[in-house]
Amino acid sequence: MRFLLCVLLLSACGSSARQRVADPPPHDIWNALLHKHVDGAGWVNYEGFMRDQEKLEEYLKLLSNNAPDKDLWSREEQLAYWINAYNAFTVKLIIDNYPLESIRDLDPVLSIPAINTVWHRKFFEIGGKKTSLDEIEHEILRKEFAEPRIHFAINCASYSCPPLRSEAYKADIVDQQLNEQAILFINDPLRNQISHDRVVLSRIFKWFKSDFTRDVSLVEYLNRYSRIYIADTADLEYLPYNWQLNEKP
Repeated sequence: MRFLLCVLLLSACGSSARQRVADPPPHDIWNALLHKHVDGAGWVNYEGFMRDQEKLEEYLKLLSNNAPDKDLWSREEQLAYWINAYNAFTVKLIIDNYPLESIRDLDPVLSIPAINTVWHRKFFEIGGKKTSLDEIEHEILRKEFAEPRIHFAINCASYSCPPLRSEAYKADIVDQQLNEQAILFINDPLRNQISHDRVVLSRIFKWFKSDFTRDVSLVEYLNRYSRIYIADTADLEYLPYNWQLNEKP
């Protein structure tokens, strides 16, 4: 397997070498944990994850020690890795601080949106570098992939977030999985209220509007996945965001 192979490459100056991972780590452990502790509606059993913390840590160690290599990994392998990493490290953050009512309870005392929040906390490493959830989302997934469907796949442990998928993302089917997540989220009446002439949307579509409207209008983007056709002249409003923890009531 490529996963077991490492290629030594000389640095530009020829005086040192670094190890490169030829294949992404398997996501089997994460897949099994998701099947076990996330139900079909996306509700998360954090107490169950706590009982399986040793398995979770084993998977997180695999992620930390096998950072993506842009030259050797396919785009799909990288995309699946980063989505899984965001979701798995979010679960770790919650169970390390459980019980709590909201991930926002972990915000610093001086919380500044987009600058200093719980998502800026560097509590894990990828390839030996201290990293945060904010970096994965904004510096990697949004910037490097230009794939708006990631907003339906990464889960911030909150009620208004897109549901956590009960299986790991996998390179060979990640496009299909992202399509399914887009359809599920956009047509979920708890998170988006859609009719022909009026839509009341998740604030995700307001916060990240530029991601969804690179080449189409927001309504045109929604109509790619909406089961109800939305008129171009439809009124757009946005729902409040519920940061309550996404565990079953």
